[in-house]
Amino acid sequence: MMTYHPKSDFIAVMMERGFLADCTDYQGLDEAILKGGQPGYIGFDATAKSLHVGSLIQIMMLRWLQKTGGKPITLMGGGTTKVGDPSFRADERPLLNPEAIDANIAGIKQVFSAYLTYGDGPSDGMMINNAEWLDDLNYLDFLRDIGRHFSINRMLSFESVKSRLDREQSLSFLEFNYMILQAYDFMELHRRYGCILQMGGSDQWGNIVNGIDLTRRVIDGEVYGLTSPLLTTSDGKKMGKSQSGAVWLNGDMLSPYEFWQFWRNTTDADVGRFLKLYTELPVDECDRMGALAGSEINAAKIKLANEITTLLHGAEAAATAEATAREVFEKGGVGDDLPTLTLSADDLGDGISIVQLIVRSGLAGSGKEAKRLIAENGARMDDQPLTNAGLMIDAGALSSPIKLSAGKKRHALVQLG
Repeated sequence: MMTYHPKSDFIAVMMERGFLADCTDYQGLDEAILKGGQPGYIGFDATAKSLHVGSLIQIMMLRWLQKTGGKPITLMGGGTTKVGDPSFRADERPLLNPEAIDANIAGIKQVFSAYLTYGDGPSDGMMINNAEWLDDLNYLDFLRDIGRHFSINRMLSFESVKSRLDREQSLSFLEFNYMILQAYDFMELHRRYGCILQMGGSDQWGNIVNGIDLTRRVIDGEVYGLTSPLLTTSDGKKMGKSQSGAVWLNGDMLSPYEFWQFWRNTTDADVGRFLKLYTELPVDECDRMGALAGSEINAAKIKLANEITTLLHGAEAAATAEATAREVFEKGGVGDDLPTLTLSADDLGDGISIVQLIVRSGLAGSGKEAKRLIAENGARMDDQPLTNAGLMIDAGALSSPIKLSAGKKRHALVQLG
């Protein structure tokens, strides 16, 4: 990969910013993209009401495709979500009904408009639902016309399937069909919209290659695949998870402040890489900031958090989050934008335990975790150490809001509604 010198801006950006894990044909794709306005797609299955941070690398790839003159297609998996992608999973996904899938798609769509411009122009994005062609497939026709092009021997050799079988974990026939449906999606997008490129994480390599083969065999179309690395943080954790759960992109599922905080808490070793992947700052500037040390790296982390939060939630939300963080951390204040738990008098009753408050405010995932936090001197109330896990909080204690803290960086307010 590193010896190839790209001619197109898009491939150059993918390579120099760290988006590129592999490509089915560097030169062929590079030359096709040079024609301008070429459609490329990424599929997003509707398994939740919001995408999380793990999907942000894919969204940024579509954004760069558009910024360099290509035409991004966001493919909503209204059809494929009914089957579930088995790639590198240990178990089968729970099946969702059509109403739940439609509700999830409505939630997911909100994020894309922050990153992509949709419309009828040559490089305007398109949002398409694969239920458009998958819902009405005739099973026998599909088996005869499409299924005959797939070799079971070859499908079993793909790493995503092999790893599941090697662990002797069940792979249902339903899930096994997923890669055929994804291949069919690529062919249909090429046939209907002239799409020449499918992108995805490197776990999608087998599915993408299947789509390229099928498109060539059935309609003699020339299409390409490009994958991004599967991102983990420098300490080996999967992107998209934080101590308190998934880092959702929708503001109603995770506040802009908490989103900002996630990036502010980036490990030093990841700063330069994340600046290149998740912001549009020049590469040399990203490298310069990533090489900083000591207190200077904190300024780079604030820049990282501000840039990423601005792209998703807007400049005002980023500025508010930074001001709140400064108020909380530097001045020991409360801050207006902290995650807030509002209790009613009924919730409170005769009193509520501090352990319950820590869990309900999102600072711990369970009562056990909250008790451990207190036992290890990691919990504070109004900036004072919490030592008594049996402490009860009544209406009198909540006459003014209480600030709870887990460690130095995570805070929440509790107030009476």
